[in-house]
Amino acid sequence: MTGPLISPHDLEVRRQHGDIVILDATVELAPAAHDGDHRSVSGLAGWQRAHIPGSRHADLLHTLSDPAAPYHFAAPPPEALAAALHDLGVRDGIPVVTYDRAGGLWAARLWYLLDWLGLESYVLNGGLPAWQSAALPVASTRESPAGPEGPYAGPEGAVRASRDRESAALPAAGGRRASAGSEGSLGALETPLAASRAGAITVRAKGGRWVGAGELRAWLAGDVDATVVCALNPEAYAGEVPTRYSRRGHIPGSGNLPARSLTGADGRFLPEPELRAALGDLVDDPAPVWLYCGGGISATVVALALAVVGRSDVALYDGSLEEWSADPALPLELGRAGSAA
Repeated sequence: MTGPLISPHDLEVRRQHGDIVILDATVELAPAAHDGDHRSVSGLAGWQRAHIPGSRHADLLHTLSDPAAPYHFAAPPPEALAAALHDLGVRDGIPVVTYDRAGGLWAARLWYLLDWLGLESYVLNGGLPAWQSAALPVASTRESPAGPEGPYAGPEGAVRASRDRESAALPAAGGRRASAGSEGSLGALETPLAASRAGAITVRAKGGRWVGAGELRAWLAGDVDATVVCALNPEAYAGEVPTRYSRRGHIPGSGNLPARSLTGADGRFLPEPELRAALGDLVDDPAPVWLYCGGGISATVVALALAVVGRSDVALYDGSLEEWSADPALPLELGRAGSAA
């Protein structure tokens, strides 16, 4: 496979060979009825009703997020993320394909986490709807998914980390262990995750994939050069509609490139020439590209689109507007003035 996308037909060929892990990353996230209205539930029930045969449900809401973080969907420290992925059957040398039933947002988020850890990963272009449109088999079950060897546990499954450049999880303010996406936790590390009989995950977490509020404050002050882009739709960017978070608007000076503008009505990414045109100057922008949205989900679609056209050196503000808007000292701006392209 080349590039981060895989078609339904190609996935079915790989599935028949059995040398692949397939993960449904769907989370059910309700539209905000009023400001501060954040309602999300696991997509497990939907996976049980209909899923790609052999797939498992990956719980981004709980298992694959940091429960100690002050915002939803925070990336866990690499060791914790690797352990959770190991439970789902992820192993060295076996490609992982992510998909969802919600237009690709959740699949892109899980892909970003996998790619950050240095694991070979792909996204099913168009998700489960594309799979079903291709008349490929769909399964249902009342059982909860489990990894082939059961839960990750025991001393032989312990993480042995050796950080090669920076700490992967420095203490955050107030002494709380930092989640992966928080400030001061941007380093690379290599972690052999041993697991008896079940194979292993060797984590090579990539540096530079996350930025925090501190970096954004430095950018606002003119101390850091970056192109900052919000991936929300124009109405949310402008503050014209209710937000799930504390305050409406966008980070001042940031552009707007809606994640949904990069896919068609069927949820598939635009053909590459059209995708390049939609991404505009971001493809070749010499400045670092920092992406954000409401909760660190939609922005990963832009990161995935950039990877499709060959640019992977982007960073995600994991806390995004959920974290930013909760601090009344941090500025927000209303209106549709910004543009990324």
